[in-house]
Amino acid sequence: MTALHPASSLGRPTPAQVQEGGSLEVVVLHTTTKATLRNLRTAAELAAGLAARIRLLVLEVVPYPLDIDVPRVSLDFTKRRFRTVASDARVDTLVDIRLGRDRRGMLESALNPGSVVVLERGAWWTQEHRLAKRLERLGHQVVLANPN
Repeated sequence: MTALHPASSLGRPTPAQVQEGGSLEVVVLHTTTKATLRNLRTAAELAAGLAARIRLLVLEVVPYPLDIDVPRVSLDFTKRRFRTVASDARVDTLVDIRLGRDRRGMLESALNPGSVVVLERGAWWTQEHRLAKRLERLGHQVVLANPN
């Protein structure tokens, strides 16, 4: 299943909206294909014990010269690519593709309060480590997957 959300029209959900969905969600943020596959497997192990669903979050930054609805790579291609990535991991996954100008803003608007996010473990100086610390400061639960 694929969901597409333009970041410009999304707001952060209220706690009532989160409770309406009912089930726990584990979010895997796409970084690289190899890391995303590993992170999907980690998320599957985590979700199995919690009866949670998995959402693969893909943030596509659209540069300013282009219209916000016209990314550099065709949306059809992007949807097919990430459906294939999700199926390669053999995990029932919702693929959530977000288009926008600001990656940080898209990420913050895409996460429900207190989200469980799976990222690849990185050394303290890596971008992944800084992102994990930032998400924790925003109140999210971060699970670090081993890069092996």
